Amino acid sequence: MEQRLILINLLIKLGVAAAVASILVRSVEFKRLLFQEDRSLKQKIYLVLWVAGPLAVGVWFRLIAHSFLAGDLSFETAIVLGVIGGRLTGVLGGSLVALPALLYGEWATLPFAIVCGLVSGQLRYAAPDREDIWSFSPFIDLSVYRMIRRNLPAPRRFDWQVMFFMTIVGLRFVQTEMSHFSRRATFSLESPTWWVEALIYAASIMVIGIELKIWNSVRIQIKLEEQERLLLRSRMEALQNQINPHFLFNTLNSVSSLVRFDPDTARELIIKLATILRRLLGSGDAFVPLREELEFIDNYLDIEVVRFGRDKLQVVKELEPASLDAMVPSMLLQPLVENSIKHGLSPKIEGGSIFLRSRLSDSKLIIEVEDDGVGMGAAHLLEKPTGLGGTGIGMANVAERLKVLYGDTARMTIDSREGKGTLIRLGLPVLQSEGSLPAALQEERSSVRR
Repeated sequence: MEQRLILINLLIKLGVAAAVASILVRSVEFKRLLFQEDRSLKQKIYLVLWVAGPLAVGVWFRLIAHSFLAGDLSFETAIVLGVIGGRLTGVLGGSLVALPALLYGEWATLPFAIVCGLVSGQLRYAAPDREDIWSFSPFIDLSVYRMIRRNLPAPRRFDWQVMFFMTIVGLRFVQTEMSHFSRRATFSLESPTWWVEALIYAASIMVIGIELKIWNSVRIQIKLEEQERLLLRSRMEALQNQINPHFLFNTLNSVSSLVRFDPDTARELIIKLATILRRLLGSGDAFVPLREELEFIDNYLDIEVVRFGRDKLQVVKELEPASLDAMVPSMLLQPLVENSIKHGLSPKIEGGSIFLRSRLSDSKLIIEVEDDGVGMGAAHLLEKPTGLGGTGIGMANVAERLKVLYGDTARMTIDSREGKGTLIRLGLPVLQSEGSLPAALQEERSSVRR
């Protein structure tokens, strides 16, 4: 074959490898199979079908269109599947991708592909660190440079990437010699010119390296996303652990103020507090339906009504039925209601009312907590907490949780006028079920359950 045609086929071969690897990794199912370390037999078969299936078609094209030699990636496919999936995956993948060639009379292609899968699969188990597999470079000069850097001045007893590099070269040499022995035994690009032959060897190494590099870049991205989810989980757990003691501290203060002069009422408050704590301890959900959150608020308000007196604390609800099934963060409303009571109604001698409203509007869940108390500035509502007894811990917590969970898709506005009261309005994305939660929120919710 002419040198120019060989070089063109080598370039096309690299492009085919990159295109197939890029297309496959777009599939969520393929990524799940690819990056799973321990696979069942069924999962190994699926992985083989994903990778070797399309590339077997390329071998078939090479056999029927003799000029399309770049479509044959059977040698590289067997090695890649072996090194990422183990011996069995390499054998199955090599067999599948070599099957068209066997049917067309290339009798040595199948046993050679099986050997490639076995050898590369054994190399996978010999790797001291699986990161060595994914960090294999498709660039020959970098591979040689890193080999020298790693082994000087103190040579390693075993360098996996050097071994993998030499294994590819050795297997490629065996394939070339088999082709020399019998043209019908197996297919192999070859050239009498030494530098073209060297490029053929280099192309095989680069095909394997390109596929691993493309998949590894996606693997690194997934790892970064996982780290972001872990960070989100840690922040949410910290915020949840912050607000629960704060709520308990304030409620116990209410109980302690009644113990001496009204023990019966204090006993009633303790029973209600036990109901609230049972709910907090019994549910690990970070998101609950608005209906359930309002039931929790009812229990909390029962305590506050007893403490303030029914004449001084009135609760008015204006709830749109369709909004009650929307999912909201757990313990979202309690800090808002507590703020209205503590800073709005408590300083007011005659007391007042709290208005709870919810509705759906333009794909948003609108929740309002309003009081007709003394009113205050928004800056005071969001002041930084100075401790468990700080006036701003609950409100600051709500603002932070909304920012962490929803980013810019949720809004919290405060309208307060002196002597008129305070209105706190939340605008949240409408989430009707767990399945509709964004991926980060689902992960956060399930992590709290665990």
